[in-house]
Amino acid sequence: MKTLLLIDGNGVMHRAYHALPLFKTKNGFPTNAMFGFFSILYKVVKDYQPDYLIVCFDTPVPTFRKKVFKEYQAQRPKIDDELAVQFKVTKEALNKAGIAHIEKEGFEADDLIGTLVRRFKKENLRILILSGDRDILQLINKNVYVITPSIGYSKSKIYDKEEVIKKFNVKPEQITDFKALVGDNSDNYSGAKGIGPKIASKLINKYHSIDSIYKNLEKIPEKIRIILQESKENVYLSLQLAKILSDAPIENINLESVKFEGFHHDLKYFLLKYEIKSITERIFNDEKNPIKEKGEKKIDQSQISLF
Repeated sequence: MKTLLLIDGNGVMHRAYHALPLFKTKNGFPTNAMFGFFSILYKVVKDYQPDYLIVCFDTPVPTFRKKVFKEYQAQRPKIDDELAVQFKVTKEALNKAGIAHIEKEGFEADDLIGTLVRRFKKENLRILILSGDRDILQLINKNVYVITPSIGYSKSKIYDKEEVIKKFNVKPEQITDFKALVGDNSDNYSGAKGIGPKIASKLINKYHSIDSIYKNLEKIPEKIRIILQESKENVYLSLQLAKILSDAPIENINLESVKFEGFHHDLKYFLLKYEIKSITERIFNDEKNPIKEKGEKKIDQSQISLF
């Protein structure tokens, strides 16, 4: 069975940026997020040997979630300028590497990944999704797995259906119902205030869905029933926000167009232009101890080891 690897580009970039020191080129251009991104990309490619590869990105344009709930992700701080400027050059680097990447205004990377999973899951593929976003677990099924990096990428976990059940006590396809009840602080929606993960999973296991829970309110203990009644509008809003779309308008994507046969050599010269030497050596020479050029800025190796 061949492997398709889908990557949440924004998630990996943010993780890299915040995990590594803000090192820059001699001209002052920040490169830590790009360095970390390609470090993680190289490691996951080496570990899983994908036949096809697509990186998905968010755009600054508000999604439908922001339109239906103005406070969606409102608590998140503005992206640092030093990170923002690295997105463009990282996408340029992906072009040089010969790696497909996509973005669509009005859709999050998760929605693009959800659409690609739906499109390709009948192709007899093993689909791997690299993402630290808990929402993405709802896409797991027989041949779809999620890789979640814990620290950088050096410690990662692969989720299948059994692992999701073990962690959340609900099935992957019930993650949206689960989040509708418990909310999501990172996305700034609250679900049913007063209902935590334990009660939420019990309700979902007994009644299977949010709709069924509300159809059976009279069977639910009074204290929880009151919370559900008072939070109904919020619960259904949270359900809508948590659901990953599978119908984003992605054109001109087929397996042939996203085939991965290794990093193109153009990437080497592009990374060297930005003075990213160690990961360039790692990718193209696969040396454990790459040669350090005179004058190269020294970086804390304990932090680099995370990648």
